[in-house]
Amino acid sequence: MVVSCRMETPREPHFFKPLLPGFQSGVAIPLDFYSKHIQGAEINKPWKLRSDASDQIWEVIREGRTLTKGWKEFTEAHDLRIGDIVIFKHEGDMVFHVTPFGPSCCEIQYTHPHIFLPVEAMRCGALNQQCKEVKLVNKEGKSWTARFGFSESDGAYYISRGWRKFCRDNRCTNGDLFVFNVVGDGTTTPLLCVCPERKECTELLIKHFSRIDGSIASTSRN
Repeated sequence: MVVSCRMETPREPHFFKPLLPGFQSGVAIPLDFYSKHIQGAEINKPWKLRSDASDQIWEVIREGRTLTKGWKEFTEAHDLRIGDIVIFKHEGDMVFHVTPFGPSCCEIQYTHPHIFLPVEAMRCGALNQQCKEVKLVNKEGKSWTARFGFSESDGAYYISRGWRKFCRDNRCTNGDLFVFNVVGDGTTTPLLCVCPERKECTELLIKHFSRIDGSIASTSRN
């Protein structure tokens, strides 16, 4: 008896992409996947990317076989880096579930939520529920932009996207104690200075703004 087997198209087709230098500017869809599952779809219909790291859905524009506008924001939100691998699973109607893996080929684990500020922060005039981002400043005066939000269920502010990068760049480990001094007027992006003393906070702010002024001066043209 001869039995013939036929390869069937998976119900949720997927592909993977290793992230190479320059990956934030766009990612190319593999030709075989594109021709079987994407070609002929509405050109202007954006892809909707979701992941287990967040409830948010990112809309990303497709130009030909390349994901462009919106892709950079997705990579920053997931702190993706060169050497990581991302798997795109098509759930239908241009909705894709994306799973990031690190260079070790293990799935990247994200903490939920990243860090909550004490309830006393609610009394800080520099913070409000309309604030969407903050700048974290370390003792050298270097800054990182992080996503900021308010949890209705917990009644507290929290820092999410960008916190992991801050911890990694500053070699933070489990059990470290963080003291934040908040600087702001309630209308501009607040600075959260990671330092134990207010005097040190003032000193690192001077360093921070000196960096900015120096950067502006070095790039200005007559």
